[in-house]
Amino acid sequence: MYIDTTVIKIPEIDMFRDSVKVFAPASVSNVGPGFDIMGFALDEPGDEIFAERNNTGQLRIKEIFGDDGKLPFDINQNTATVAIKSMLEKYKIDTGIDITIDKKMGIGSGLGSSAASAVGGVFAVNELLDLKLSKDELLLHALNGEAVASGAIHADNVAPSLFGGFLLVRDYNPIDIIKIPTPKDLYCTIIYPDIVVKTSEARKIIDKFFPVKDVVTQAGNSGALIAGLYSGDYDLISRSLVDKIAEHKRASFLPFYDDIRDKGKELNAVNCNISGSGPSLFSFSRSLDEADTLASELKKIVLDYGFDVKTYVSQINQEGPRILD
Repeated sequence: MYIDTTVIKIPEIDMFRDSVKVFAPASVSNVGPGFDIMGFALDEPGDEIFAERNNTGQLRIKEIFGDDGKLPFDINQNTATVAIKSMLEKYKIDTGIDITIDKKMGIGSGLGSSAASAVGGVFAVNELLDLKLSKDELLLHALNGEAVASGAIHADNVAPSLFGGFLLVRDYNPIDIIKIPTPKDLYCTIIYPDIVVKTSEARKIIDKFFPVKDVVTQAGNSGALIAGLYSGDYDLISRSLVDKIAEHKRASFLPFYDDIRDKGKELNAVNCNISGSGPSLFSFSRSLDEADTLASELKKIVLDYGFDVKTYVSQINQEGPRILD
């Protein structure tokens, strides 16, 4: 999908509703060898965003739930409102809007929490004001919101959360996103341990330079993973889910990582790896029963190490955000 960033469209606004509530899904990024260029959306968890018109002409954050007081109410610092503000400014819209954010997922989970808020924000306002903007047009504004949290433009969480599916980010200048088909019976198990891994720290420990042989292997695994997803070749998917850039470094934050991978192989997992910067881990399976078994057994391992843990089982979410009310 090629996105022409030079096109400017000023929509006609039809304020046919006073409020809207939407859900924006979590996402897994990197997906093994796809460092900063691959990601896919999950059915759960995610964020709920409630947008309603006000008569002040201002954009405001009314309430935030589920964040333990960690997220800012400053509209210039919160990913949801920065994304919305980007959109309102581009189209010269001065309508007053109140935003309520309900975090249904962990902050710093490695599951695209800030991306989900940014996506939920622009998706909700697009529906609230009946702007009729396409997801292609919403993308750049959601990316602007995500940049507040990550310090840079990254689409590997934003794009899957917005478009749904498994996505490859081919380039950023201009942004070029490709949707990859996936097997219908592919399931994902998420293991989310109660460990804090800051993205900045997780990036800091990654080497700046890599041996040519590792770069070649990474490129080969990335291409093979895409081929495996297209063809439904689970053996190819399994042996391609190897990361030569970040995995071996970021695993140091997760004392149970080797045990998780070993148990996953024992239970016929397609393969396991780290989601984004961590601490969440993901594992692919060939069926719902296998995915549920993995969730139960891998959870025990993390608990045995003394950490609380949440688990989720999901297929690849092909829809992206949706209206709840």
